[in-house]
Amino acid sequence: MMSPREAQLTQEVSLLREKTQLLEQENKLLRDKVDALIKRLFGASSEKLDANQLLLLLQGDDGPKKAEASSASCAALEAELAKPAPGHPKPNKPRRAPQPRVPEHLPAVEEVVDPVEVTNNPQDWRCIGQEVTELLDFEPGQFLRRRLIRRKYVRRDAGHEAPVIAPLSTLQERSIAAPGLLAQIITAKYCDHLPLYRQERIYATRHGVELPRQSLCRWLKLAVEWLQPVYEQIKAEVLATGYVQMDETHIDYLSPGHGRTKTGQLWACGNPQGGVFYTWQLGRGADCVANILPVNFGGHVQSDGYAAYGSHVAQSEAAITLLGCWAHARRYFVEARDEAPQYAGLILLQIRHLYAVEARLREQRAGPRLCEVVRQQESAPILERLHRMIEVMSRKARFTPKSAMGQALTYALNQWERLVVYVEDGRLQIDNNRIENAMRPAALGRKNWLFIGEAGAGQLTAVCLTIIENCRRWGLNSFEYLRDLLSRMPTMTNRQIKDVTPAAVAGMLAWQRPMAA
Repeated sequence: MMSPREAQLTQEVSLLREKTQLLEQENKLLRDKVDALIKRLFGASSEKLDANQLLLLLQGDDGPKKAEASSASCAALEAELAKPAPGHPKPNKPRRAPQPRVPEHLPAVEEVVDPVEVTNNPQDWRCIGQEVTELLDFEPGQFLRRRLIRRKYVRRDAGHEAPVIAPLSTLQERSIAAPGLLAQIITAKYCDHLPLYRQERIYATRHGVELPRQSLCRWLKLAVEWLQPVYEQIKAEVLATGYVQMDETHIDYLSPGHGRTKTGQLWACGNPQGGVFYTWQLGRGADCVANILPVNFGGHVQSDGYAAYGSHVAQSEAAITLLGCWAHARRYFVEARDEAPQYAGLILLQIRHLYAVEARLREQRAGPRLCEVVRQQESAPILERLHRMIEVMSRKARFTPKSAMGQALTYALNQWERLVVYVEDGRLQIDNNRIENAMRPAALGRKNWLFIGEAGAGQLTAVCLTIIENCRRWGLNSFEYLRDLLSRMPTMTNRQIKDVTPAAVAGMLAWQRPMAA
């Protein structure tokens, strides 16, 4: 029997052991976070895994978390990896025909260069041939003075009547900014990510034209006022599809009187097979989602696991179905593969099969009905197997909730009902990568702009990015489109707006383009 002193010491040792164990777990979690941060900053950004790399992970050791659940052996995993992806083997892409070094559609400027001997005494020489060397050259854009000469006329037989003159169809009276200059300013800032102060410097040093930044800001606001109806039309067309993908990113804005910038949110909402629009909000809560989606909007909304979308659906009276994103779920397991290679490798292998089905459907250009049938036959069994694996790992593998693998399993289970919705409808996508790609211009611009003007200037940015991104989606030259649109806007009616959106212009150009023989 222990004395009171021995019992006290034994209890203290037990407490110290528990405290040491907790500190070791905390130390491991902090090390994992530091490793993940270093990998994100300096490591490879690609998340793709080939079969050999995946097999190498699966053959690793998970350390103290030895599998208590039933898992496949390495031999079975090798056989699984050796199997071809679901569906037919991917055919080899035909090799592209060699393209000319200098594109043939460019205008040619010929320059004849004769030897000095010939130029000195041309009468003594006779030309017997020539050698042609083609070079690819470039001439920078240039400013020009566009003079609109409107002549006045009076009738010969009624000279006493008032003269007639053609109306002045400019965007703003007494403004010297022509549509081409406005298109250049918008394209340079929101497509090439050049802030206005850089444009001011370029115009002054390379072209000899002094354009104060205040004038550029004023002209940019003028252009957005004319582009607003086109923006509203794009927004209405996207929301009318009943299926949108949504994402958001932060952008700093100036807040006079506070001595520092504040952070707003640029939201993107688009249909993967159609257009996209941006909107500016000061926050990122459920009320912002309600401001973007109409009250009567019903359909599918695809996003990441951000809670604001679920809160909006719970508060909304409309019938909205939330979709998850398999790219986000997969990313958690990619980040956990160093911690638990066998477990993460098994999950990544099944997700790889899901994406193989989608890749084959895209190659076949399958319609919604065929996509739905194929997914029910091939993707649904994979999802059932994947769900069982995740549940077993979550119950028996003893991953701490804050570990990378624990977070990956928790995210997948919490999002599972949303992750399987895409199988039920062939119009839906397996992930929302398309809308995430649409956020890249804003992220690139943020690194160049550093911040935007006051809070009200955020919507100006949203309108311009909407036009630029839709031009990119539909394969249009954003500068040519904006110049043509701003030239036509003063004489257009509201009923004609639907015919000048990027989607409508791209469809018209495709219809006018002659078919290949």
